[in-house]
Amino acid sequence: MKTYNYSELTKQDIARLVQRNIDPANEIRAIVEEVISNVQQHGDRALFDYADRFDKVTLEKLYLDKHELEEIAATVLPEQKAALDIAYQNIYRFHQSQLKTEDKVETMPGVTCWRELRPIEKVGLYIPGGSAVLPSTFLMLGIPAKIAGCHELIVCSPPQKNGKVNAFIAYVALMLNIDRIFLAGGSQAIAAMAYGTESITKVDKIFGPGNQFVTKAKTIIQSTTTTAIDMPAGPSEVLVIADETANPKFIAADLLAQAEHGIDSQAILVCTSYETAAAASNEVEKQLAILPRAEIARQAIDQSYIVVTGSLSEAMTFSNQYAPEHLILATEKWQAITGSIINAGSVFLGNLTPESAGDYASGTNHTLPTSSYAKAYSGVSVDSFVKKVTFQHITADGLQNIGPAVQTLAELEGLHAHANAVSVRYADK
Repeated sequence: MKTYNYSELTKQDIARLVQRNIDPANEIRAIVEEVISNVQQHGDRALFDYADRFDKVTLEKLYLDKHELEEIAATVLPEQKAALDIAYQNIYRFHQSQLKTEDKVETMPGVTCWRELRPIEKVGLYIPGGSAVLPSTFLMLGIPAKIAGCHELIVCSPPQKNGKVNAFIAYVALMLNIDRIFLAGGSQAIAAMAYGTESITKVDKIFGPGNQFVTKAKTIIQSTTTTAIDMPAGPSEVLVIADETANPKFIAADLLAQAEHGIDSQAILVCTSYETAAAASNEVEKQLAILPRAEIARQAIDQSYIVVTGSLSEAMTFSNQYAPEHLILATEKWQAITGSIINAGSVFLGNLTPESAGDYASGTNHTLPTSSYAKAYSGVSVDSFVKKVTFQHITADGLQNIGPAVQTLAELEGLHAHANAVSVRYADK
């Protein structure tokens, strides 16, 4: 891993280091726009064609029904079901706590305001299925959607070579009482949920991570349709801050846990000494040699790097500029620096908290902002699946109290009908 000295980096150097997943020639955009246009025009037919072209499978129909999902899920082993059950329970418990009723507020005598939650009616869940099949993502999206009370869940996931989905995804579908999965992946699945096809319902909001093509499709449809997105969640990334109290084996394992996601993943180490950097780098090579997905992880590591800083404070400054999806504080002094965290998707504290715990079963959501979007976005939560509608009620006394201010403000803006909406109520008493 290439190593940089933080004190020698210019502002331009840092800006270059923290930039990722760019599309300078708009090559990805051009491809995705063509896919979106094709799905808009040809609907299901386009999805069948893309399954044949991209997934190398000829589909007879675009979905799996409940009976088929039950057959596929029957192959899941008891210990695997137990692990998925634990993940389900922890994720549910954490997200259930987010569903809160807010208090009514009397802003002045006789004027009461409050907010109530309303679920988004139709949501689309995109479950990646490329080089790694992710039932955990299905749990992370499906559970808060169910807690929020969304009326209709449209689920899309790429077909495997046999024209089905992975047994674990089928099992999670049954856990969530979802009886249909559409066999569509990539940017074409995003387009189908955004515009609707003969088989797939147009949704109000799309959720789920994916590669650069999926992310680009989400950003395009957000600006061209009435369908919203959760966030631009693209290729996965981790930034590890480490000092002399960190364990190099743990650091390497955490870096590789991200690197094995895909060749466009990033695993960044920011540490306070060259000794830590060298020890962690050596461990990466040792552990990489025995990974089943070593070829993928190696390509990700080759585009990752190490930054050596003079202190944990400098390390945190760099981290906030990078704005990582996952931030690991590999130090016994983590309590001293958590208050300095400004930009991060999800944070893992101390040497015994691996990022993979959050990926699977601790309870927090792993659908998080990447590519510096943590500067403006939060990860998925129950809040992502609801709208917060404001209410207000004014009594006769309240109208007397607030009316003059409303009239004055309306008149100074030249909106006399607004002022009259108060005046007529005075006259009608």
